[in-house]
Parts: sequence; structure tokens; C-alpha cells
Amino acid sequence: MLSKVYGSAVFGIEATTIAVEVNVDKGIGYHLVGLPDNAVKESNYRIAAALQNIGYKVPGKKITINMAPADLRKEGSAYDLTLALGILAASNQIRSTNIDRYIIMGELSLDGSLQPIKGALPIALKAKEEGFRGFILPKENAKEAAIVDNFEVYGVKNIKEVIDFFDEEVPLERTKVDTVKEFQTFQDFPEFDFLDVRGQEGIKRCMEIAAAGGHNIILIGPPGAGKTMLAKRLPSILPPMTVQEALETTKIHSVMGKVKNMGLMHQRPFRSPHHTISSAALVGGGSYPQPGEISLSHNGVLFLDELPEFERRVLEVLRQPMEDREVTIARAKFAVTYPSSFMLVASMNPSPGGYFNDPDAPVTSSPAEMQRYLGKISGPLLDRIDIHIEVTPVPFEKLSEKRGGESSKQIRERVVAARNIQSQRFSNLNQVHYNAQMGTKHIREFCVLDPTSLELLKNAMQRLNLSARAYDRILKVSRTIADLNNQENISPEHIAEAIQYRSLDREGWLG
Repeated sequence: MLSKVYGSAVFGIEATTIAVEVNVDKGIGYHLVGLPDNAVKESNYRIAAALQNIGYKVPGKKITINMAPADLRKEGSAYDLTLALGILAASNQIRSTNIDRYIIMGELSLDGSLQPIKGALPIALKAKEEGFRGFILPKENAKEAAIVDNFEVYGVKNIKEVIDFFDEEVPLERTKVDTVKEFQTFQDFPEFDFLDVRGQEGIKRCMEIAAAGGHNIILIGPPGAGKTMLAKRLPSILPPMTVQEALETTKIHSVMGKVKNMGLMHQRPFRSPHHTISSAALVGGGSYPQPGEISLSHNGVLFLDELPEFERRVLEVLRQPMEDREVTIARAKFAVTYPSSFMLVASMNPSPGGYFNDPDAPVTSSPAEMQRYLGKISGPLLDRIDIHIEVTPVPFEKLSEKRGGESSKQIRERVVAARNIQSQRFSNLNQVHYNAQMGTKHIREFCVLDPTSLELLKNAMQRLNLSARAYDRILKVSRTIADLNNQENISPEHIAEAIQYRSLDREGWLG
């Protein structure tokens, strides 16, 4: 007898429905076709043991299983439950009148219990799009898949529950999530708060500007100046994610199996990879590509601590994704594109010893050592970072102050107000939502300068020998400063402040 059950495969962050056709006939043998990988081929051992331990069996006949489309490679152990139900239905051990109306996925343990899978959210979105009635999957993934509105999601702990649902019509408990209510509940509880930061008012101002315009920023200063502390607090002042942004971010983390019982992600991601990371781990890769750190930080912050310690070739792969806000990983037979619209926050010491031109410093470096150290970061990469700012140590008087500074909530209110101005400005543009995303065409339209501002910028360009990309960066930052001040036009004060935030372009840093 022939039966058909449906599963799904995830490529990139999109799912493709897989039809599992099972035919049981006279003879002996087990044939699994349709480009399965080793994990799928090994499923027959897990299925046989699991069925035996719950009172069923794999029939001693000729079993042929085709996973269509047959030219698409299937990988992972998530097809165990799909294959097991197909075998039971084809051998008439269970009734299967409605089995083809559901997507069924799950990894089997030998006792019949189910282990969580990856990519539940993209699979649920595709299943709803194609008109399936529901999705049956492990309990740990149910909340994640239930994010999809008006779609039946059933989380199960054991294959016996699924068998009873189809064979004896024992109802399964549907998982429901009020996405909007749950999303709004967790918006205002940052783990790190700027209230904890003493002093550093100028740096806080830079962080506010960076958050308001979505600008990349690099912090340069000696050890203990507070670079990492400030960077970790940046997500707390970023605008709350929209439901659409949360859905995009959750899909990427779902593919990596990092969501499970969390449901819809409500906080912007903050990723801080170690400096020994490889280029494949940073941008994504592998024989069957997986998202890298830049995609996992989509709609959030990618923090690279001690930037010169990263391998130069690793840093260079950031250049194209920072411009295009997506990364395409190409293989011989296919290519996968992952979104990577992130804010880059980097920190570094000004020299190998950690101190710059300080005669009282405990460790000093020669000019040659400093140039070699700073030379690990290429000019094109620095050009793509809008704000360069020096972080100086906090004096004792500031550290011992009992009075705290502004809280993240207060700063965030100004950031949100500036972002709202930008949303209105770019309301007719599909690919631009905040100032950092502006292209050359948009800069010419929205960053018009008066003669005084233009002369000021011209002098800065000549004296600092700035590139055309640095020119655009200054205009973008000045536009954000004007938005924070709720001013329609860019003034000389805004240009002057934006020029100050190009520390690494000044003489004495990179020569």
C-alpha cells in the first residue's frame, strides 16, 4: 500500500515542503531514496526501536521510501517522525485519512519520545502559505511555531500521542500564543542600563547618536576605560523591534535551533564573538551553509571587542555585508542569502600596550609598533564605520559619585523620537528606514548643506584627507544629530560635531 506524509526542509531561512512517499509491497528490504544524508539514512534504526518500544513494528516486507523532490538534498534527523508515520500508514497499522493535511516533523529517541528540531518557524510559515491544516512537532518547538497566526500547531512529547491522534482520534492540545501581547510585555526590561555608567557623558552622546541613526561605531581607549561596558548597554537604548523585525530575527535563530520555548524574540540580539573566530563562522558557511554571527545579529548589534586582534582576512569579509546588509553564500549547485542588517560596534586599544602617547603609562609602545598594530585594520573597513570616538579613563571623582546619570529608558525616548522622524522621511522608500541606510542618492536629497556648513566640511576634507565614503558618513551622522535636535535643516554645529567623530582619520592615529 502507498501512503504520503509531508515534512519540510530549510534552506537559508526559507522552508521547502517535502513529500514522503512510502510504499509497502511483497518482498524484503528497506530502500530510502531522494538524496538523504547519513542522519536520514540512519533513521530506520531509530524508527524500528521506537516503534517496538511502544507496541508497533516495522513490517518485514519490502519498504520503499521516496523523499520528493528527489533532487533536493535532505539532511538531519528531523524526518524520523515523518518516516515512522508514513511506514505505519502504508502498512495499515494506523488509519491515515487526514495525515496528508499536516506537516509532521520530529527526531525520535529509542523510547519513542521526541527531540526538538531546527527551523520550526520557517516551516510553520511555509505550511500555512501552502494551505496545510496544521503542524505536528516536538513540544519544545511548539511555542516557536505557534507564532504563526491562524494556524494549528500541536506540540507532542511522544510518537504514541501522534498515533492516537490519527488512529483513535484522540485530540491533541493545540499550542496558542498571543504574539502581540507577549511581544509587548518584554519590551522595557533591559539587562544592562546606562544608569550604571559613571561619567563618560561624551561617549554616551556618541552611543545615542549611533542608536538614533543606526550608525556603526568604534571605541578607542586604554584598558579599563569602559568600552565593553558601554557597548553592552547599546541595545538598551535602541528602538523596540517591530513585530516584522522580530519575526525576521526569530526565523534566523530558529534555523540554528536557538529559539525553542522562547517564542517570538522580543529583544534585539547582541552578539560578541571571540577574536579567534573564523571567517566562515562570522559570515556563515559550511557544505550546507548555516547563518554566521553577522546574520544572528540581524536587527541588533555585532560587538567586536579588541578589533585588531581579529585576523585581517576575517575582518575584510565584513565589508560587503556592511554595505549590502545581506550576505550570499554560494556553492557549486546553489546559493543561500541571509539578511545581515546589523549595527557594528567595535572596540580597540590605541596600541599593543594599551596606551597612546602617555609618558606615565605602565606599558608604552614605539611609533613603529603602534603603526603595525593599527595597520591590522584596513582603511576601507574603517571608512564603513561612521563614528570613531576616543574613550578616556573615568576620573576618581566621577567613579565615586553617588548620583547616577541618565537611564537607558530616558535616552531611548529621544532615540525613538529621532527614529520616528526618519521613518516619516523615508516612508516612500522600501529599503531605507533610518539614516545609516541612506545611499548616495538619498544623501544628496536629504542632507542639503548651507554655504557655511559646506565650507566647514570642505576644510575638514582637505585637512584630514578624507575619502568620499567618509564624506558621506559625516553627512549621515550630521543628519542624525539634526534629527535628535528636532531640526529640519543641517547646521554648521551639526557638521562640526559629526567631524569630531572621525578620530581615526586625524593625524597621529593612522599616519
